[in-house]
Amino acid sequence: MRFTQRTRGIVQAIAVVLSLALPLVMAISSADARPGGGGSMGSRGSRTYSAPPSTTTAPSTAQPFNRTMTQPSPAATAPAAAGGGFFNRPGMGMLGGLAAGFLGAGLLGMLFGGGMFSGLGGFSSILGLILQIGLIIIVVRLAMSWWQRRHATAPAYAGPTPGAATGPGGQTSFRSGMGFGLGSGSAPLEIQPADYEAFERLLGEIQAAWSNEDVARLHTLATPEMVSYFTKDLEENKARNDINKVSDVKLLQGDLAEAWREGDTDYASVALRFSLVDKTLERGTGRLVAGSEQPTEATEVWTFVRPRGSNWELSAIQQTS
Repeated sequence: MRFTQRTRGIVQAIAVVLSLALPLVMAISSADARPGGGGSMGSRGSRTYSAPPSTTTAPSTAQPFNRTMTQPSPAATAPAAAGGGFFNRPGMGMLGGLAAGFLGAGLLGMLFGGGMFSGLGGFSSILGLILQIGLIIIVVRLAMSWWQRRHATAPAYAGPTPGAATGPGGQTSFRSGMGFGLGSGSAPLEIQPADYEAFERLLGEIQAAWSNEDVARLHTLATPEMVSYFTKDLEENKARNDINKVSDVKLLQGDLAEAWREGDTDYASVALRFSLVDKTLERGTGRLVAGSEQPTEATEVWTFVRPRGSNWELSAIQQTS
C-alpha cells in the first residue's frame, strides 16, 4: 500500500501525539501504585462533591472523586447541568470551546466523509479522528492546569493558626488550629493535637497494611467503602502477578483543610505531603516492575471520619495537581 506525502504527514503527527500522551499514561500507571493508585476515591459525607479548601501544604485544588459510593444530591448536580457539560467547566473558556469544536468536526467528518482530513478516504478519516482526540487531550490538560493554578491562592481555612507542630526528626508536620465547617447545619469542630497524631499514625499504618496485603487490618483503619477499593486494587495486582510495596513513609508537612460535624459523626480533611519508597515487584521473583528504590514525594488530601466516641478511620483520598 502506497502512502501519499499527505498521509505520511498524518501518521507522523499521530506519532508525535502518542509520544506526548503515552509517558503521561505510563507515569500514572507505574509511579502511583501506592494505596489509592494515584486516583481520588471515597466519601466526605455531605461534602463529597465539594472540593476541600486549599492549604499551604496542598495549594492546588483537590481532584474530584472518580470512585465513590455517595450519590450526588440535586444541588450538587445542578451546576454541572447548567454548565453545559465537560467542555464548559468554569475556566475552560475558549480552550473548551475549541476542544468541543474539534471533536464535533471529527465525528461529523467520520459520518459524512469530511472533517479536517476530508478527501483521504475512510482510513484517513479514522487517522484524522485519532489525531483530533489526541489534540483534545492536550488542550483539556492545559486548560485544567491553568484553571487549577488560577485557584491555587484560595484561603487555607477559616480558623486561626496558632503555630506549627514539629514531627519526628524536627520536621514540620501538622499545623494545629481550628477547622470550621462551611454551610448550614455544620457545627464547628476543633481538632486537637491527639487527633493530628492519629492522622499521622494512620498514614503509616494504612501504607503498611496495604504492602502486606492485610485486608483484615485495613478494615480496622478505614471505612468499608475504602477497604472495598483497596481490596479490588490488590486483586488486580495479584491478577498481574505483581505486588506493590510501600516503605519508609515519612510525613513531611500537613495541615487541616476543614473539619465539621454531621449529626453524631465528625469529619476532618487534612492535606498531607509525605515521602515514601513506592515500588512494584513481580510476585515470587521480587523483580522490580515499576517504581524505584529511591524515595519519592506525594501530596494528597485525606479525609478521616469518626463516629462520636470512636476512633478515626480513613474515608477518602484525593489527589492534588
